[in-house]
Amino acid sequence: MRLRDLFYFTKSDRQLLLFSLVVMAVALLLFLLLGNNNSHTPLSEADSLAMVRQVEQRYQRQNFRYPRNHHDYALPHPAHKQLVPFDPNTADSNVLMGLGLQEWQVRNIYKYRAAGGVYRKPSDFARLYGLTRKQYRELEPYIRISDDYQSASTLYPSEPACERDTILSPVKIKPTERMAVNTADTSMLKKVPGIGSYFARKIVDYRSRLGGFYDVHQLLEIENFPESSLSYFVIPDAKLRKININKATLNELKQHPYISFFQARAIQDYRRLKGTIKNLDELRLLKDFPPQAIQRLQPYIEY
Repeated sequence: MRLRDLFYFTKSDRQLLLFSLVVMAVALLLFLLLGNNNSHTPLSEADSLAMVRQVEQRYQRQNFRYPRNHHDYALPHPAHKQLVPFDPNTADSNVLMGLGLQEWQVRNIYKYRAAGGVYRKPSDFARLYGLTRKQYRELEPYIRISDDYQSASTLYPSEPACERDTILSPVKIKPTERMAVNTADTSMLKKVPGIGSYFARKIVDYRSRLGGFYDVHQLLEIENFPESSLSYFVIPDAKLRKININKATLNELKQHPYISFFQARAIQDYRRLKGTIKNLDELRLLKDFPPQAIQRLQPYIEY
């Protein structure tokens, strides 16, 4: 086979080869034309200032959001610090940057204001993220908060205090006055110093279960009762509701605060075995009736 035969192509092969060469040439030409195009054009100082002014104008719009990426643009930083009076609610980026603040701190101020935040007093500016004590002490004398940002409530004087509601907060009785504990209702009891709605209800409930008080110290049997309030109570006439110990049922007996279930059952058993009880002292031999129990129960028993 001759070398010439190796490079022999049919007509269709020559057409395909030619088409491929044309496509490759076009692709190379496009690459050379578009590949050297620089997508980033350096901004001049004038362009940078124009961009900052444009961003500040956008911040004044209601629904504007500050760029999340701090590389989106850079604020020009002044060559020298200029401490001048400023209102952090209205100061623009040039003033804030001139005070020595960093770019990201200025962006945080803009974001805070865009979100509806307001600096109402100079100390609010101290919460700026990244602000050091030295910086704040240096800037504090120059902070001027406009009255427009103060609370509207300062425009009107505070209303005078309302007169005391004697229904919700009853006037208390004087130290020389006394209250009849067996006849007073809850509204009257609440006039006693140290007695509110809670203890007034507790007194009335315990008085009903006992059948009345014969000694003011019985009030201390109420849990957490204020002992300082005892001196305001008196018992001018102790009319007690008594229990007939020979006729009361087991349930009636044990409902009294001074008679337990075991004591009520002991009374019932004693009546069945011994008959009528003529005096509580007859129960002294029963283990459920120590002398103290008989003594405090005596005023509430009848035969």
